[in-house]
Amino acid sequence: MKTQGLHNQLVEWRHDLHMHPQISFEEEYASNKVATLLKDFGVEVHQGIAKTGVVGVLKKGSSNKSIGIRADMDALPIHEINTFSYKSKIENRMHACGHDGHTTMLLGAAKYLAEQGNFDGTVYFIFQPDEENTLGAKTMIEEGLFINFSIDEVYGMHNIPGMELGTFGTRKGGITTSENLFEILIKGKGGHAALPHMSKDTITIGSQIILALQTIVSRKLDPVAAGVVSVTEFITDGKKNVLPGNGLIKGDARAFSQDTNTMIEKNMRQLVEGICNSFGVSAEVKYETTCPMTFNQPKQSDAATKAAITLLGEDKCNGDIDPRPFSEDFSIMSENTPGCFVLMGNGTSGSYGRPLHSADYDFNDELLVKGSSYWVELAEQQLKI
Repeated sequence: MKTQGLHNQLVEWRHDLHMHPQISFEEEYASNKVATLLKDFGVEVHQGIAKTGVVGVLKKGSSNKSIGIRADMDALPIHEINTFSYKSKIENRMHACGHDGHTTMLLGAAKYLAEQGNFDGTVYFIFQPDEENTLGAKTMIEEGLFINFSIDEVYGMHNIPGMELGTFGTRKGGITTSENLFEILIKGKGGHAALPHMSKDTITIGSQIILALQTIVSRKLDPVAAGVVSVTEFITDGKKNVLPGNGLIKGDARAFSQDTNTMIEKNMRQLVEGICNSFGVSAEVKYETTCPMTFNQPKQSDAATKAAITLLGEDKCNGDIDPRPFSEDFSIMSENTPGCFVLMGNGTSGSYGRPLHSADYDFNDELLVKGSSYWVELAEQQLKI
């Protein structure tokens, strides 16, 4: 592994980032650390893109070819329950998705490529804020990411708990779902709990809607397609002896294609309208796609898999993995510039195998060298002299 000599330094950087997690455009600690280190490596640094975003530019040789590599920096509003020495120092803030590791791996690649990289062209190191709320990539693009920097193609990576350490996976086409948030506001008629016949109780009506929503996937969606409809909140203005007159149902739908997403929204609206009409109440449905499906271009997918096989061996790599049912705002970058999103295994045991967004999850330090070496391999492959 090309970055093996950086192992101890990578671990130190990762633990420091883990202890200082920040969220949603507040990632000043990570942003300043990234900028300082990039400058120390001799990389040209651009700060303040999407407030805390950083872009490092490293050019060697005379070629006009370029590659962009993106890492996310934000944490989550989760209270960490791990007890190791480098646990979060900030209440209700935690790197529970491994973005501290993603940032560190890209820093490791930047250091190696600046000092020893053998390539002809330009590498853009993109450190993005606010992936979790899916606004970071969008804002960086709006503030000129692909206008001010001539990026031919872009790549991103995520660690996957439960996947063997250091194994690699990607696929052509859709690799992660879209995220679609919905709200259903029911306008009924409140009343006394002892006199339900004189009210139009939104708990009873809303409960029927919630159950009916589950038939969209089970009865409306082609079994070979993939989608999820999850109700996550049901809020009313009822009290212990008061039937509610207003109800708000919130939830999250996922889809692997635009056709599936359109079908989910259409059937949701039909079901809500039909049930509410039968009770003589009205409702409003809001359905918003906050993050599109991540789509890998064939050329970039082939390049990503080729670099992984060179580094890890064919037995550790899968260029045709199953799609994953989470969303990823790298999708917004790859909508603008040809790209590929890849996965690497975080391990299967202990905190390394715990689900992402768990309070006892941890990024595996043994992945730092593998991941940073992968970025070096890909950059040198794509900008080969």
